[in-house]
Amino acid sequence: MTERYVILDRDGTINVDSDDFIKSPEEWLPLAGSLEAIALLNRHGYKVVVITNQSGIARGLFDLATLAAIHAKMRQLASQADGHIEAIYFCPHGPNDTCDCRKPLDGLFRRFAADTQADLSRTYAIGDSLRDIQAAESAGAKAILVKTGKGEKTALNNPQRNVPIFDNLYDAATHIVSTS
Repeated sequence: MTERYVILDRDGTINVDSDDFIKSPEEWLPLAGSLEAIALLNRHGYKVVVITNQSGIARGLFDLATLAAIHAKMRQLASQADGHIEAIYFCPHGPNDTCDCRKPLDGLFRRFAADTQADLSRTYAIGDSLRDIQAAESAGAKAILVKTGKGEKTALNNPQRNVPIFDNLYDAATHIVSTS
């Protein structure tokens, strides 16, 4: 049987977002129910992967070691909630850099699919911003928008987008496991 995956955006989807960037493990705070959502997906046979833009690196706001510490905290807290994050893919570039990995481009989705042989057409991708949805759609994944983070504003400003919208990651995860 082919592995089943759910791709999650990080800031605004799993954790509280900040216009000033999440620059330290102390600033990384999970959204209510997000870690339990990861555990719920895992219990139903889904592997969870995070794909995230982290332009704070290019902006000099934090370094790779700090990002690794933030991700270690995220993984540890997910584990304490009986969840597991299979892999984390991140774009360290800024908005003006030329790369294929910064969402809304789908380079990290394609890299993930190449690494895992995942069928993106059977893979859910959950995020809170238009660029998350655009990257998922471009890669051929099943995009889902959550209203946390920038999601409420994204939904209001893009009513033409035909994607499922949920209040939060836990509600999106509940929907996914109920349809599998």
